[in-house]
Amino acid sequence: MAGVASIFDRAFEEVDLIERHIEMLKVTKEKQPIGIIKLSEVLGIPKHKVRYSLRLLEQEGLIIATNDGAMVSDKYEEFMEEVSVRFDELIERINKIKQK
Repeated sequence: MAGVASIFDRAFEEVDLIERHIEMLKVTKEKQPIGIIKLSEVLGIPKHKVRYSLRLLEQEGLIIATNDGAMVSDKYEEFMEEVSVRFDELIERINKIKQK
């Protein structure tokens, strides 16, 4: 059903973006410092998307750019805990919508 799909397309795009940012943070934490090319290779994501995500994560204070590559900031652990809480809230909200 095309109408339903188009309503949800934007939501799925946002979830894809959130997933990419979280994966990028996790890989950065594991392999820091890590550069754009290596992140692109490890994640299988084009360099321009890696660059965009790193820029956004840096603006949020989650990534620190160094001469040797990206590193996670001291906000990483708190952010990942908050991600878990927010996902639980989203799941609860979606389940309520499904029940209506």
